[in-house]
Amino acid sequence: MKIFRAKQGPSKVQTYFNEVEIEDMCMQELKKLDLLPEKPEPIRIDRFVEKRFNLTIQYEQLPEGLLGYSRFGIKGVEAVVITQSLDEEGTVSAARRVRTTIAHEAGHCLLHAHLFATQRQSKKIFESGHDATPRVLCRDNNQELVGKRRSYQGDWWEYQANMVMSSLLMPRVLVQKAIRPYLEIMGELGSKREEAVAVLAEIFDVNPVVARIRLSDLYR
Repeated sequence: MKIFRAKQGPSKVQTYFNEVEIEDMCMQELKKLDLLPEKPEPIRIDRFVEKRFNLTIQYEQLPEGLLGYSRFGIKGVEAVVITQSLDEEGTVSAARRVRTTIAHEAGHCLLHAHLFATQRQSKKIFESGHDATPRVLCRDNNQELVGKRRSYQGDWWEYQANMVMSSLLMPRVLVQKAIRPYLEIMGELGSKREEAVAVLAEIFDVNPVVARIRLSDLYR
C-alpha cells in the first residue's frame, strides 16, 4: 500500500493498492476467519463481515437509489447497513446484489476506516446523515455494482472497494480451480468464455456481470 496526497477527489490523502496486494489481503482475511473453502463454492460474505468487524449486518428502509452504507466511529467500523427493499425483492438477482453490496461495504471497512481516523472532519468521502455520523454511502446506478469499473483517475475509493468485492466473493485460487475444465490448450478461454461465466456465476452465487468482469481481470 502507498499513501500520498490526492490530486483529486474528496480526501486530502489517497491510498493506493495494486491488484496483487488486494488479492493477497482478501485471501489472508478469509483464511484467518476460516471462511476460505477448499473447493469452489459461495463465500459466506455476511459471516465474514460479522466475524471480521464484530457486528451484525443491518437491513433498513433506505432512500431510493441507496444500496447500503458503512458507518464509522472513533474505534473503526460501527455498522454495515443494506437496503431492506433489495433484500425483500425475493429474486435470485436481487439476493446476489445483496451479496455484492455487502462485499463492497466490506471493502470500505477493510481499506478506508483509517481515513476517518486521520480525517475526521471530511464530509465528502464520509458523507454525513442527519445525525452527522460519518458514513460511506453506496449508491445504485441502475447496473450491477461491479459493472461500474472505475480507475484511480476517478472515484478511487469506490474502485478499491470493488476490487475487494471481487476478490472476496471470487477468490483467485478458487476461480482457477473452477475454470480449469474450460481452458483450451493454449491457456485461453476462447469460445468457452460465456459458458464459463455462467458456470462461475452459479458456483459463487453472483450475477453474471460479476463473474464476467472477474474472469476478464484474471484471464485478460
